[in-house]
Amino acid sequence: MLFIETDSPPPFYQESLTPAKRQQLDEWFIGNRTQRYYLKRFEQFDRQGYLSPKWHWAAFFITFPWLLYRKRYMDAIVYSVAGWSFIQLNIALVLVAFEFVAMSYVPDAYQMATRIGIAAMIWLFWSAMVARWTDAYYYRMARREIADAINDHPRDEAKQKSHLQREGGVSLFGLALGFGLFAFSLLVIKVQFLPIIAKPKENAVLFDTYDIAKNAQNRVVLIYQQTGQCPVNLPLSTEQQQLRMYVDTQAAGVVNTDCAVVATIQNVTFPIRYLNDQTLVFYHIPDSDDWRCTSSLNKKQAPPNCIAD
Repeated sequence: MLFIETDSPPPFYQESLTPAKRQQLDEWFIGNRTQRYYLKRFEQFDRQGYLSPKWHWAAFFITFPWLLYRKRYMDAIVYSVAGWSFIQLNIALVLVAFEFVAMSYVPDAYQMATRIGIAAMIWLFWSAMVARWTDAYYYRMARREIADAINDHPRDEAKQKSHLQREGGVSLFGLALGFGLFAFSLLVIKVQFLPIIAKPKENAVLFDTYDIAKNAQNRVVLIYQQTGQCPVNLPLSTEQQQLRMYVDTQAAGVVNTDCAVVATIQNVTFPIRYLNDQTLVFYHIPDSDDWRCTSSLNKKQAPPNCIAD
């Protein structure tokens, strides 16, 4: 799509056709959907005698579904394989170069956002290039199919029309298929690839949560042993903004306790937002020296010595 000739006249241009006949053939190929738009573009290319970039919003946002919608099935396959591979290769090369050259100068908190931003800029550049040449590409496809229809059926107008309507027009099934494949790709990313990124971040947050909460519990245990009372007013301040802690004589989900350290995860961001509001509770068993642990986390996430909900 990006490597379209700028020959004069445009490729497959049929000089022998009258303007009225050419428009009739164009209408058969384009179909009723957005016919006025494409007729205007085709007339511009015919009049100027060469192909030039124009902006196409649908191609910018949904190139693959648009190709299927316009029955460019083989081109859609080529685009999905070659085009997306080209994008991924360029993203990988630029990210690797940036990691070695400049990433060390970016604060840790902004490194992931920087990587996403670089990938998005490359994607947007590619989408913009495709969008600029889509009208020229579709014009070229129309002229090729019209040339084939005339060569195959030089005197049979009905067969010319049948050929162009079969090869052109639109396909609602193709459009639905394009969006369906897009949705499937998002599902694969969510199920297969997102956990690869999320798991290390999850482990880091859970480790910090347990470590900080355990240290707080040790302080509370020492005070409880010395005073025999639960230090409910003990400030448990922390620089870790992802954890909120307090001491109380009761805790949600704990039936029998007279002193508990409650730690709640907060302010964690994508892709581990599901950890927000999860709790870790260290609680004392009355009339004993035992302290136990319970958590709202599931069995895979909770520390080994904590009871998961």
